[in-house]
Amino acid sequence: MKTKIKYVSALMALISVLALHTTSVSAQQKKKVLIVVTSFSALKDGTKMGLWLEEFTTPYYLLKENNIELTIASPEGGKAPVDPRSILPDFLTPSAKQFLGDGQAQKVLNNTVKLSTVKAKDYDAVFYPGGHAPMWDLPENAKSVALIQAFIEQQKPVAFVCHGPAALKNIKTKSGAYFTSGKTVTGYSNNEEQTGQTTHLIPFSLEDMLKERGAKYEKSETPWGPFAVQDGLLITGQNPASAAPTAQKLLVALSAK
Repeated sequence: MKTKIKYVSALMALISVLALHTTSVSAQQKKKVLIVVTSFSALKDGTKMGLWLEEFTTPYYLLKENNIELTIASPEGGKAPVDPRSILPDFLTPSAKQFLGDGQAQKVLNNTVKLSTVKAKDYDAVFYPGGHAPMWDLPENAKSVALIQAFIEQQKPVAFVCHGPAALKNIKTKSGAYFTSGKTVTGYSNNEEQTGQTTHLIPFSLEDMLKERGAKYEKSETPWGPFAVQDGLLITGQNPASAAPTAQKLLVALSAK
């Protein structure tokens, strides 16, 4: 009887050790992605601005479904503004609708951490959603510039969608050259901006800026059609419909790390 008790005790101890080992391995394998969103909420004329919801919600749910641990940061921290146009019926995609009924996800976006408190070394990749608002507060933000450059120097994936690539405007390599020089990129096109009658909402043309920085700019043959490109660890998507393929390319890049 005593022998049987000792055997059972030993077996239970072994199971506990294996369980701890499995948990440890799982924790080690879990990837962490930082999502950086805008804090810009309005133009001087009062026009409401903010994050384009679909460009956050699609990657948010796709990454979470693939066991990616997410942290949401913004320049000012706290509640991230959402572009009111992005929650109009015509623009409510399935992921955006899911978010509007998801109290936990809303809590995360309403309580972003301050950009100055995050470090690239703590994450495996960074993702920048768009909306017109990021063009106003991210290109010149020193913390954002330093953060992106740190991810690049640490050879980690950096992903941007729609107007998100505006954050690349002042990113340079150690040699002083613009990071996008010679790289294949995409982003919201002049055609989409003009056709959508939104040129008054931006401080500069995203397409022109990328070309001026030496990038090999590409775009979908169909305006607003899904289109994403990857050049090394740089991943960019053209428009809201490109949020999914951009996030999918990021997942592939993470699995290769």
